[in-house]
Amino acid sequence: MWGQLDGGGARDFYNLVMQRVITAAFFATVLATVVHAQTPQPFPRPGTAQTPAPPTPAAAPAAARQQPAPPVANTPTAATLGVALYPGSQFLASYDAGLGQRYYVFGTTATFADVVGYYRTQLDDRGDFVFKEPATHMFSGGSLGRFREETMAFPPSVTVKDWTSGGSKGYPNPRLGAQPARFPTIVMIVPPPPGAPR
Repeated sequence: MWGQLDGGGARDFYNLVMQRVITAAFFATVLATVVHAQTPQPFPRPGTAQTPAPPTPAAAPAAARQQPAPPVANTPTAATLGVALYPGSQFLASYDAGLGQRYYVFGTTATFADVVGYYRTQLDDRGDFVFKEPATHMFSGGSLGRFREETMAFPPSVTVKDWTSGGSKGYPNPRLGAQPARFPTIVMIVPPPPGAPR
């Protein structure tokens, strides 16, 4: 077939085939990206890849849903974190931030504005409004400690995030049967690593 086409016809045929191949590859890539999209994590860590969230389990039987959630072991305190905890907040999880640091995630039913106001008073710091959607306010430095790149993976900080932004129902409670089912506001606390000066 190629021998039957002149130089211009072969080039036009090749261009047409390549356009179709590129278009098909583009749509296949878009489809694969949508199918394999990760669930966004509440607070990404700078410089590290996020691990995907575990799949959401299927609806539990009615008997399992009615049982209260067990208490969370090793719940951090204001003394162990070096910063006050918002009254009534619930410890949800902690994650390795690297270089001996961890970050601790708490949920609260209080509004974003109330939690930001609380930490402004507790830390005597106005903090920084870092994102508009979803609303995110971050307090770092000062009484929390200085960031030291050689010994820390993440700046010592308190980050408050509004999980009702954009019409969301809130951050889902990871503990089966625990109340509330969703938290409107999430607080992430990153203390300095053990032994680091404040």
